[in-house]
Amino acid sequence: MKIRNIFYAVFTAVVLLAQTACNKGEDNFLYKGDMLPVTVKGYNSDNKELLVKLDTIRFQSYINSGRFDMSEAYLFPANQNTVKLSIREKESGKPVLEKELKKADGAATISFFYMNGKVNDMPEIPAAEEGKIKVSYMFKPTVTNYSEPVDIVLGKYYWTPKVFEELGRIKNAKPYEFSDPVTIPTFSTVGQQYNGQNTIVSFVVYIYKAGTNELYTEGTAYTWHATSSTAPKPASSAAAAKLYIFSEVPIGNSMRFNKDLEL
Repeated sequence: MKIRNIFYAVFTAVVLLAQTACNKGEDNFLYKGDMLPVTVKGYNSDNKELLVKLDTIRFQSYINSGRFDMSEAYLFPANQNTVKLSIREKESGKPVLEKELKKADGAATISFFYMNGKVNDMPEIPAAEEGKIKVSYMFKPTVTNYSEPVDIVLGKYYWTPKVFEELGRIKNAKPYEFSDPVTIPTFSTVGQQYNGQNTIVSFVVYIYKAGTNELYTEGTAYTWHATSSTAPKPASSAAAAKLYIFSEVPIGNSMRFNKDLEL
């Protein structure tokens, strides 16, 4: 028993001595800097993967096509107060975005929209208001390659007697650029009448040549359907604040649109 106690005491002393030595050694290896959380988010419209680095440290995931939202943390070495965030196309190495981040500024969030090899700011979506619909757009004429500004017009289509009523208009929207927002009142499509006659009503969004009431498809090989050829839009009866990116996807020679992104 006495031998066992002596052994235990010696063993404990050895362990304590080892821990003390380790603690002293840790002073050489303990990280003395600060951690900087960095979030990168937005939308990649190009079919190209993007590589994100903080200094020489790569984010674990690449930015793929579509929406992205990813975070990493950078540990500042002692006496370092800034770090360079760099984003490049993975395959070509083409620089996309560079930004110096400061430790003193704290957690950083970088938001951007990447399309056609160019970086744009992500647009701000206004807050929804009771009784109002707020919408902005980016129009991508990927089939017709239409290059002139357009007016994006929101309205009601009365099936009887086949009449379109304009409610709001975004003027001079340039293809592949975010438009200004437009605001219209919410409305019901149920139990509607036109000149005293019951009719079905559809909420539609038409695209005109800028400054006119002429559909932008006039003079092309594509026709316009009164209710199916519409840009994306929210429900007409509920308050909403939306941003849409949409592109052309004709069916035969009848123009249709694809909702690429809704925010």
